[in-house]
Amino acid sequence: MDFSKKDWLEKVSHVAQVGGIETSVLDNGRGRGTRIAWINTGTGLRFKVVIDRAMDIADAYFNQFNLSWISKLGVTAPQPFSDKGADWLRTFGGGLLVTCGLTHVGGPEADVFGSRGLHDQISNIPAEIIHIKQPDLLNGDLEISITGRILQGHPLGHYIELIRTIRCYLGDPTIHIEDVVQNVGNMDAPHLLLYHFNFGWPLVDAGTELLWNGKWLPRESGESNKIFKAGYDFKTCQEPREDHRGAGEEAVFISPKSDQKGNSHCGLFNEKLGFAVALTFKKEQLPWLTNWQHWGPGEYVTGLEPGTNPPLGQKMMRERKELIFLKPQEKKVYQLSLSILDTLEEIQVFKDNM
Repeated sequence: MDFSKKDWLEKVSHVAQVGGIETSVLDNGRGRGTRIAWINTGTGLRFKVVIDRAMDIADAYFNQFNLSWISKLGVTAPQPFSDKGADWLRTFGGGLLVTCGLTHVGGPEADVFGSRGLHDQISNIPAEIIHIKQPDLLNGDLEISITGRILQGHPLGHYIELIRTIRCYLGDPTIHIEDVVQNVGNMDAPHLLLYHFNFGWPLVDAGTELLWNGKWLPRESGESNKIFKAGYDFKTCQEPREDHRGAGEEAVFISPKSDQKGNSHCGLFNEKLGFAVALTFKKEQLPWLTNWQHWGPGEYVTGLEPGTNPPLGQKMMRERKELIFLKPQEKKVYQLSLSILDTLEEIQVFKDNM
């Protein structure tokens, strides 16, 4: 629907007839008491923001089709002390987006600077809502947005603040994410950030095309590398694999190409469903992309994960002298968008620009 035209306006009583944002609280199961916000773009794209989980995104749909992978756990209430070893997995509900960081991304590790659990703390921290905006139909303002503040840290240590805005516009099947990360403490703070986008069936199915270009390096080596090797079609999603039951998985680290505007692109195209998901981010801000493939029976997912670094941990990035440090009051801005492309013409244009 073209919401710039107003021939429909006299037929609408409430913005909820066409789209907008609705906040609520889950009241059952593992997510009981968790604040959420449903956003409807009026285009068939609608999704659930989990306010109490760093404003990450759980369920997401385009028309009748699910986009995200949801683990068997589903939405779990935040557990801020799930930051030891692999405890992070105990609350990993999947979802369209899980944020990893803000000081570490990768597996559990320890060194002289401390111990760090899998993917750090941010996704288990509730947001303080700063602003919610509904569309103003009468005045032609089509913006839908929610902004929240998430603070990671503790006294006598690092304090890093994330201000997250998720913005959409009625009539446009696009999610815009803008994150402002600032060191609000009084000493230099290490900084790593990964956007763990998780895609599932029916978008992800045997034959779905993975769209990314750039130099790549497999995470696994030797006999453990069964997928990401020359001659193997690792850009086409597979049927479930027996060797991916349980902890079976593989990943590849990519230095994605960028276009003339400095944007990098990746996504998925399911020809049978007739649409693609396009993810766009700034190469300067997020120079790395990880493609995670886990084709377990009943646990069938692939991830496209832009990041400041490959998810190899703070320790290795420090040893390589690639670890980012934020000085007190220093901030970094990250901008990403996820769009639905449902015409062959725009899908081809997206592919050509990768």
